[in-house]
Amino acid sequence: MSTVPAVTLNNGLSMPQLGFGVYQVPEDDTQDVVSAALEYGYRSIDTASLYRNEEGTGRAIAASGIPREELFVTTKLWNTDQGYDAARHAFEVSLAKLGLEYVDLYLIHWPLPARDLYVETWKALEKIYELGRAKAVGVSNFHAAHLRRLMAETGVVPAVNQIELHPKLQQEQLRTFHADHGIASEAWSPLGRNNGVLDDGVVTGIAGKHGRTPAQIVLRWHLQLGNVVIPKSVTPARMRENLDVFDFELDEEDLAAIGGMETGERVGPDPETFN
Repeated sequence: MSTVPAVTLNNGLSMPQLGFGVYQVPEDDTQDVVSAALEYGYRSIDTASLYRNEEGTGRAIAASGIPREELFVTTKLWNTDQGYDAARHAFEVSLAKLGLEYVDLYLIHWPLPARDLYVETWKALEKIYELGRAKAVGVSNFHAAHLRRLMAETGVVPAVNQIELHPKLQQEQLRTFHADHGIASEAWSPLGRNNGVLDDGVVTGIAGKHGRTPAQIVLRWHLQLGNVVIPKSVTPARMRENLDVFDFELDEEDLAAIGGMETGERVGPDPETFN
């Protein structure tokens, strides 16, 4: 199985371009699932306070025997913990649950524009970064306007914006904004979620052409666009399959066909109205 390439974040930190997400993995199953992912070759693990499985993730990391510096661990601040002091406290709680001295990436999960706390919250993340408790800090589900405000009112440009991103919601304008400002685009729900992406004739046709699965085609599309991806599966065969996408390439015709799948359809909330 090929080695996962890395992207270099705007502070020089190296991040695997393909990682493993644990959204909706029950806490009781998390240690076994993450242990399997690490055994198969994943080195980037994405969790969050909301997922309630940071402890299981931490146990798997501790049991793996893999040197800490070879792993990339992401967690996220939940909405109820926004605000400077609350965010600082919530970070320490997450770190304790993970059993780690630092995380590689800490994200604000949602901007919650109506609550208007994300700038204050970002200042807490800047402090966490300054102290070396997070090797990089970023955001999730932020629109360009939210990012512009952070950059205008604070001192650190987010390293990553983790957003809903799949062939039916390609976020081209936002990805261009990211590229212009040195922010990595990371895709959550990279394969869609019960929205027909993997059953679409465009994807299945390209899969047949390359002798690959539909999921492998969509993940390869992300990688060739430069996106960071964190597919989640608890099925061993699919976990291995999702990692086996580095020994083939989509051609221009394939990329154009998938580009034509854009509908603007979300599987999650709209960050502008989700509060």
